[in-house]
Amino acid sequence: MNTTAPHRLDPSLLANLPPFSQLERRQIREILDAASVRRLEEGSVVFEEGAPAERFYMLLDGVLRVVRITEGGEQVIALHIPTGQLFGIARALGRDTYPATSVMASEGIILSWPTSLWEHFIASYPGFATETYKTLGARVGEMNARIVELATQHVEQRVANALLRLMNQTGKRTGNAIEITFPITRQDLSEMTGTTLHTVSRLMSAWEKAGLVESRRKHVSVLDPHGLVELAQGQHP
Repeated sequence: MNTTAPHRLDPSLLANLPPFSQLERRQIREILDAASVRRLEEGSVVFEEGAPAERFYMLLDGVLRVVRITEGGEQVIALHIPTGQLFGIARALGRDTYPATSVMASEGIILSWPTSLWEHFIASYPGFATETYKTLGARVGEMNARIVELATQHVEQRVANALLRLMNQTGKRTGNAIEITFPITRQDLSEMTGTTLHTVSRLMSAWEKAGLVESRRKHVSVLDPHGLVELAQGQHP
């Protein structure tokens, strides 16, 4: 883990991010001066489920994985958070502990502030509260969609939808493919979709042969987005 002095960060890094987009440069400088900055490696745990919510965070670079543990002890990947979003905002949920574990899905940089500053941010910085609650609403919507998928869709549809979500959140076009730009394994996909590693491996192998996706160690590219959409909708490409 590396730490960067906040005063070295350019306020323009936050200026276009929704929670801070309505602020003056002076206000963003104030926010950065109050922040701690860390560079974290892939797999680093930022905080664990149930821990006291002593800080809240902004993902400045990288992708974050939100993980829950079931009563049976199984790990479930609840969602992924892309660059530029707040997380660990337990106070916005009326909680004093974190509702899930946050793990870096890739190398990245995070900012954080003491939770004691939350009310000050809400009161002092225009747009901070409204954009924060928009983000929460979007995440609740994604979680509800996942619940519906688990209840109503075949496993093939669920895995296809998971890949499409990751592609839309972080995809980068490379030649004729759209690459998911952070490490993703078949085990990760199984934990996202409530199925087994064996089933995900079987599907991915079949889709590679059909020219829908391409995968190598911890990296997945979508070669045929339309075909994947058809699978997600229960059709055959």
